[in-house]
Amino acid sequence: MQKTRLSIGIVLGLCCCAATTETGADEYLGYVKFLASENMRGRATGSPELEKAAEFLREQFRVLHLKPIEHDSYYQDFEVTTSAKLGPDNQVSYTLGDRKKSIKFQRDFVPLNLSTAGHVSGDVVFCGFGITAPEYNYDDYSGVDVKDKIVLILRHEPQEFDEKSVFDGKIYTAHSQIFSKAANAKMHGAKAVILVNDVEAHSSESDELDKFGGTAGPANAGIEFLQLRAETADKWLEKSGKDLRTNEQSIDKDLKPRSFALSHDLQVDISVDIRREIKTVHNVGGYLPGETSEYIIVGAHYDHLGLGEQFSLAPSLIGTVHPGADDNASGTAGVLELAHWFSQSPKHRRGILFLAFAGEELGLLGSSNYANHPDLPLDKCVAMINMDMIGRIRDHKIYVGGVGTGTTFAPLVKKASEKYSFEADLSETAGYGSSDHTSFTAKQIPILFFFSGLHSDYHKPSDTWDKIDAPNAVALLHMVSDVMDSLTGDAPRPEFVRVVEPKQPHGDEDAHSGKVSGYGPDFGSIPDFAEIPNGVRFADIRPGSPAAKAGLKAGDILTQFDGKPIQNLYDFTYALRAKKPGDEVLVKVLRSGQTIEAKVLLTERR
Repeated sequence: MQKTRLSIGIVLGLCCCAATTETGADEYLGYVKFLASENMRGRATGSPELEKAAEFLREQFRVLHLKPIEHDSYYQDFEVTTSAKLGPDNQVSYTLGDRKKSIKFQRDFVPLNLSTAGHVSGDVVFCGFGITAPEYNYDDYSGVDVKDKIVLILRHEPQEFDEKSVFDGKIYTAHSQIFSKAANAKMHGAKAVILVNDVEAHSSESDELDKFGGTAGPANAGIEFLQLRAETADKWLEKSGKDLRTNEQSIDKDLKPRSFALSHDLQVDISVDIRREIKTVHNVGGYLPGETSEYIIVGAHYDHLGLGEQFSLAPSLIGTVHPGADDNASGTAGVLELAHWFSQSPKHRRGILFLAFAGEELGLLGSSNYANHPDLPLDKCVAMINMDMIGRIRDHKIYVGGVGTGTTFAPLVKKASEKYSFEADLSETAGYGSSDHTSFTAKQIPILFFFSGLHSDYHKPSDTWDKIDAPNAVALLHMVSDVMDSLTGDAPRPEFVRVVEPKQPHGDEDAHSGKVSGYGPDFGSIPDFAEIPNGVRFADIRPGSPAAKAGLKAGDILTQFDGKPIQNLYDFTYALRAKKPGDEVLVKVLRSGQTIEAKVLLTERR
């Protein structure tokens, strides 16, 4: 197909793109520059800057005369809970004997962003590192009752620099994660968690409190959780004749818990004031009709991290603009460029829905919303093409996932990659949870995922527009357009194939992807990554899996696992990891408003 390109002005009072070149690289880079500019402040979901980006995308689709996706609007609105902000009423005080003392907010303590808001007070129990690890025969909660108590725990894990440690002293295990410690405390009945830097962390440097917003985990862990300076914690332990350093060194020596209830003379009072706003954000879409009601989706997410917060991989730079040029201004610019090309081409048999998703960085929220509330019938969707980070192609090598999910994909992608001299690393699967295509895989729609690879600037302020390789990105778009030509033409519709995801080394799949990190058996559910007020909704259930055999279905909401309440995906991850293959667990799910119980026989993950 002969591709013509339309040069249109950048809207919203900004300067125009450079004149269109023969390759389209200038126009493509102009979109990336706009989306990743300093003024866009990282396009955090719920921010005014993301709203500006949405207006920009809407105007591009309007000028191209694409049809609105929802009545007369190019927006599909949905609500998100924005990142946590500290309120004015964060307080910690304690009574020790007849003496009461308040400690200073942000100097002596700070809530963590995954904390729930509220007020608690009462006795304190020291629980080592706050870890229960049956695979290592280690349990800090052994022999102590923490029900309705405040637990005081150390950061990280035992023997953290000991290469002979069962915890693997060279790297941290999943048990060291803050969200794991929160889930474990809840499951033992604690009502609040106080975290203190472990001795190794603060012996050679200052005992720094974490910057608020940088802790990975759920939006709300369901328990009050704060960090305290070790100096104050040692004052509390002193009444019981203990100190943090000695306790930690004793644990490190023999991996035996040193947990105990602190003196009843100590009473701690905690008020956590964290504010979370609900805001309306938008998926932005434009439809190019075909001759039939069938269509394909070409999508990319246009949000990023804003000023970093919990998903930044440069924690010391949280508060700095994370521009997200490659992730994912590059993919969004690709959607716009393809929309220009195809809007000027002859009509195809099948239509094309161009979609830009919000909320991807918070858990595929926009694509999940669209897949669950589509503006066009999903049974008419022939394929979904997702572009996420396509701007940093190295050595002409690209990655294409999902090739096995459609019966016609493999020869189609291979032919197109050879035509444009790309070395294509083709994968039959595309990875649940890795990007927005996941939301469509769960709906049994064949997907292709185009990706140029990770790099050292990923999720950092250094992911800037000047590092984008626009000519190679546009060459990749030519390849994608060839694939689109075939899928929108007279070629047979690809049939969906459910491809078994390969086992990861040591099963190391993270909680953000909905899978269990490290030790743990197979359950068989694919989560809907959008957080709901309580529980985990299943987007899909793998055929033949333990969950499927137990009668669980897509759409079920898991609320209880083996007698433990499940509030979020991290709780589920933690509870499952504590089990082993062969265990039978009783689960409770909500289905159409009714509670259903099922027994699930867990198996080895394959």
